[in-house]
Amino acid sequence: MNKPSPALIAQSAVRRLPRLALLLFGVAYVLPGFLGRGPWKNEDIAAFGVMRELAASAANWLQPQLLGQTTGFEALIPYWLGAIAIQLLPFLDPALAVRIPFVMLLALTLLTTWYAVYYLARSPQAQPVAFAFGGEASPVDYARAIADAGLLALIASLGLAQLSHETTPALAQLGFTALAFYAMAASPFRPATRILGPALGLLAGLGGLALSGAPTLALLLGAGGALVEWTHMRWGNIRADVASKQQSWHWVLLITGITLLVSLLAFKLDLWRWRIHLPGADEQSAWQDWRRLGRLLLWFTWPAWPLALWTLWRWRRQLASRHVALPLWFSGMAVAATLTTTASDRSLLLSLPPLAALAAFALPTLKRSVASLIDWFTLLFFTGCAFIIWVVWIAMQTGVPRQPAANVAKLAPGFEPSFSWLAFLAALAATLAWSWLVKWRTGAQRAAIWKSLVLPAGGATLCWLLLMTLWLPLLDYARSLAPLSRQVAGLVDKKACVEIYGLGSAQAAALQYHGQLELRQATALAACPYLVVDVAAQSSLSNTVNLPEWAFQATVRRPSDKNENVLVFKRVSPGN
Repeated sequence: MNKPSPALIAQSAVRRLPRLALLLFGVAYVLPGFLGRGPWKNEDIAAFGVMRELAASAANWLQPQLLGQTTGFEALIPYWLGAIAIQLLPFLDPALAVRIPFVMLLALTLLTTWYAVYYLARSPQAQPVAFAFGGEASPVDYARAIADAGLLALIASLGLAQLSHETTPALAQLGFTALAFYAMAASPFRPATRILGPALGLLAGLGGLALSGAPTLALLLGAGGALVEWTHMRWGNIRADVASKQQSWHWVLLITGITLLVSLLAFKLDLWRWRIHLPGADEQSAWQDWRRLGRLLLWFTWPAWPLALWTLWRWRRQLASRHVALPLWFSGMAVAATLTTTASDRSLLLSLPPLAALAAFALPTLKRSVASLIDWFTLLFFTGCAFIIWVVWIAMQTGVPRQPAANVAKLAPGFEPSFSWLAFLAALAATLAWSWLVKWRTGAQRAAIWKSLVLPAGGATLCWLLLMTLWLPLLDYARSLAPLSRQVAGLVDKKACVEIYGLGSAQAAALQYHGQLELRQATALAACPYLVVDVAAQSSLSNTVNLPEWAFQATVRRPSDKNENVLVFKRVSPGN
C-alpha cells in the first residue's frame, strides 16, 4: 500500500524556470575560475604537474608520476584528460588547455544532476497529492520544476565553488558520481529496449569514479543502487506490474554486474588503497577533529543540508522510495568517506548532487514563512559579501578606505594591483543582475516552487564571479606558487639542472612551470650545480647530499605565507 505524499502542489506552482536564465546561471558559474588564472596550490598545481609530465614524455600512463614519485597519484582518468588536452591543443598555454576537459566535467555535473532529479521526481511516490476537483501539478511539469530547484540547490552550495574549478581528481570524481546518480535515477523510465543509455552511463560513472581514485566508493554506490532498486521492486508500487517487476530484476542484475566489473578492473590496475583515517587517537585531538568536521559539514553543504533534513522528516513515510532512498544512499556514502578519510572536503564534494536532490524535495512541503526566512537570510548574506568584495577592490585600486588597503598590503606583501576593464564590466553586470533578481524575487509574481532557491543560487554565483574578476589578481598572487618559483629562477642558471630535496609535489610542479626549471631529485650521484631545499627538511639534508660541496645562496620566502620557505644552494668544490 502506498503512503500518502506530503506534497500539495497546484499546477500554477510548477511553471518552468526560463531555460535562458538557467543557461546563464550555469555559464556564469562554470567559466569564472577556469579562465584567467594560474594553477593554485596545492592539489591544483600538483595535478597539473603530473599532466604536463605525462604529455611531455612516454611515461607509463598507468602509473602517473611527478619526478619519479607516484605517491598520491593513484587516479588515472583526470591526469589522462589533462595530458591529452595538452597534446591536442599545443597552441594553448598548458595551464589553460588542461582546464577544458574539466570545464566539461563541471558542466556534466550540472546537467546530470538536473536529469537525475527530474527522473526521481517522476517516481509515482514523489508525485503530489491529487486534488478532489483537479488542478494538481502534472507529473512532467512537477518533475521539471523540482529538477530546476535541484540544480539551483547545487549551484548554491558553498563548498562547490573552489573545488569544482580545480583540475584535480576531485572534480572528476564529482562528475562521474553525478553521472552514476543520473543513470540509476533514469533507469525505471526507460523501456527494456532503451536500457542501453542508462547502462552505459552507469558503466562510465562507476568506472570513471574507480579510475579517478575512488574504487571503494564506486563499489559502495553500485551496491547501494542495486539494493535501492531491489527494495523498490519488493515494496514499491510496481508489485502488480509484471513487466515493470521484470525490468527491475534486469536492472538489479545489471547494476550488480557493472559494479563487479568495475571492482575487477580496479583490482587489475592495482587501484585499491587503504585510506581509512579516523579522528585523533587521544580524546582531545579526537574532539578537535570532530569539531572541524562538524564545521565543515555545516558550511560546505549550506543551504542544501537543512532542506535535506526537512525532506527526510516530511517524506519519512517514503524513505524506501527511490526519490528519497537513492540520494540518501549517495550522500550518506560521501559523508561517511568524509568522516573516515584525510581528504575530507574533497570527499564531501561528492555529496552535493544527491544532497541537492534531497533539498529540492523539501520545497513542495515548505511553509511560506520558512521560504521567506531563506530569502531574507540569503539576501543579507550575499549582499553583504558582495559589498565587502567591492569595498576591498576599491581600496586596492585607490587606497581608500585605508584599513582594507592596509590589510591587503599586510596579507599579500609585494602585490601590485592592476585594473582590467573586462573584469570590471563583468563584475558590474553581475551586480546589476543581482539587483534585478532581488527586485524580481521580492515583487509580486506567480508562485513557483523553485523560487526559494533562486536567491541562494544567484548570490553564490554573484560572489564567485566577483571573486574571480575583481579579486582574481590578488587571489592569483596569494594562492599561487608563482612568486616563489620566479624568485628561485632568478637565483639559478635556467640552462642548468636543479636538484630538489624535501619539496612537495606542488612546489616541484610550480618550479617546473612558473620557473621553467629542469629538476632532479637530489641524490648522492646527482651532479646539478644548484640545489633547492624545503626549510622543513633541512635537518635531514646531510643524509642525502655531501654538505661541504654546497654553498648557501639565499632563503626564498613565499610572500603570502611566512611558513613556506625554501633554501637555495650552489655547488662548490669541496674545501672551498
